[in-house]
Amino acid sequence: MSKSRRSSIASVPCRLEWRPSRWLGAMSWALALLAPFSLLASGLPRVAAWPLALAAGAWGVVSARRQRAMPPRLLLVPPGRAAATCDGAPIVDLRFGWRGPLAFACWRDGTGRSHRASWWPDTLDAGMRRELKVVMLRRDPAAEPASMAG
Repeated sequence: MSKSRRSSIASVPCRLEWRPSRWLGAMSWALALLAPFSLLASGLPRVAAWPLALAAGAWGVVSARRQRAMPPRLLLVPPGRAAATCDGAPIVDLRFGWRGPLAFACWRDGTGRSHRASWWPDTLDAGMRRELKVVMLRRDPAAEPASMAG
């Protein structure tokens, strides 16, 4: 009974909901507000510093608002050979990376377009990070394209 329970858990896909991080949004707004001051405090001539400060502030505000307005996504990552999906559409070349508590994913959709997502600690807790790592370890290496050595 125990073995069948483990195999059924191992066959369940990992559901990852991506949404904009509040932490990242707060940092983006802080940078948008501080960038103009850093340009004004630099050694640039005032004639160049003021227009660049205005441009940096405007760019920062636009970037922060764009990041916050991104729609949520749902990634399903099954173990084995099954194709992962993003919002129900199959994706290829899914790769994950970790930097401490941050998780990063990149993939291509059916048209070959690249996509990226990052999960911050406020959007992906430690338990989900562990589950994701286990699912990625259980992915069948044969599902990936063969390398030159293989």
